[in-house]
Amino acid sequence: MVEYNSKKGIKKLLKKLKYLENLERLKIAEEIAEAIEKGDLSENSEYKIAKENQRLLEIKIFNLKKKINNTRIIDLSKINTTKVSIFTKVKVKNIETGECIYYTLVPETESNIKKLKISIYTPIAKGLIGKKIGEIAHIKLPNNKFVNLKILKIKKN
Repeated sequence: MVEYNSKKGIKKLLKKLKYLENLERLKIAEEIAEAIEKGDLSENSEYKIAKENQRLLEIKIFNLKKKINNTRIIDLSKINTTKVSIFTKVKVKNIETGECIYYTLVPETESNIKKLKISIYTPIAKGLIGKKIGEIAHIKLPNNKFVNLKILKIKKN
């Protein structure tokens, strides 16, 4: 699956990969070495745990490399604000409550609900993507309720 990210987002992923490949691998290798020094591996729970941690780390590294390889970098200067898309900040009004809120649509790796940065894979973001100012997004939430959000403003993040 192709993912989209900014240069900043890719740098963050590469930094995490470097950390996992260098520091975490070394840490687990040391744990395995310490467990081996304790003798009989057939009944050595520390060894088994360290090997399982190694296996899980390699899966994490593999998945992160796959994600990086499938990522397309978006030039933030070329974001179109005529409709809601990734890396846009959108002001919406809840039709039922009258409440207005800003959401910033970002890749999953940059989401932060406290800062109202929502992943493009969330139900709200999926409902907003492609909408223009003045349009209403009818969005089904995970609790099977619906929310109607009117697009008031779209700007670059």
